[in-house]
Amino acid sequence: MSPEQAYQPDRTLKGKLRRRFVRLAHRRPLAHGPRSPMVSFTFDDAPLTAAETGARLLEARGARGVFYVSAGLAGTEGPMGRFADAADYARLAQAGHEIACHTYSHLDCGQATGAAADEDAARNRTALAEWGAGPVSHFAYPYGDVAAGPKAALAGRYGVLRALHHGVIEAGTDLNQAPAVGIEGPDGEAIAEHGLAKARARNAWLILYTHDVRPDPSPWGCTPDALARLIDRAQTSGMEIVTLAEGAQRLGVVPAAA
Repeated sequence: MSPEQAYQPDRTLKGKLRRRFVRLAHRRPLAHGPRSPMVSFTFDDAPLTAAETGARLLEARGARGVFYVSAGLAGTEGPMGRFADAADYARLAQAGHEIACHTYSHLDCGQATGAAADEDAARNRTALAEWGAGPVSHFAYPYGDVAAGPKAALAGRYGVLRALHHGVIEAGTDLNQAPAVGIEGPDGEAIAEHGLAKARARNAWLILYTHDVRPDPSPWGCTPDALARLIDRAQTSGMEIVTLAEGAQRLGVVPAAA
């Protein structure tokens, strides 16, 4: 699949209005922000290069990451290379990385009904548990998009539900549609560095995300060198690297039973 064939958001007026409305609906504001800046390194879809190279770079520095997994993609080929499989996810979980939900089929929650999104996510949690990669307490919307129905249906099942609009997590942030910053594209490292600086200045929690991690990344991934530099900058600047579960625990965010 070429970048031109990949997902494109609905750029119509209707689509833009829907996204604006959803940001205001079914909110769950964070009561208080972190006492000190935190950052999470996360990997969407879990390409094999992320599960291997991304995990290795974090582990070498005593840190752990978060892998947002769609079990239906496991072991298949995609525009970011081959996706990790069940054994990879179990290995990541055993090594202390967090496995989080990304729906089973990489469902577009911006177009799905609430019932469909809830059912697809439940199927994903079941598969991950069977693979020894559970329990699953946090979620990211595939493509970063969500409609009102899925947002309402999934809100009570996870601690932090992550979207893709830029920002940091601080007091008042909607945990049902939390912001993040991508490490992707030619300017990804610089944009991520700006996010780190913002989180430090505001004592906030930054969630960084990428996809594949390889010397010749897709438009949605980054190089190993860029990821390593960002991890090092976070640590040398005194930021704590946390999984979603660790960050949520520090903020008193307790996921409901899924």
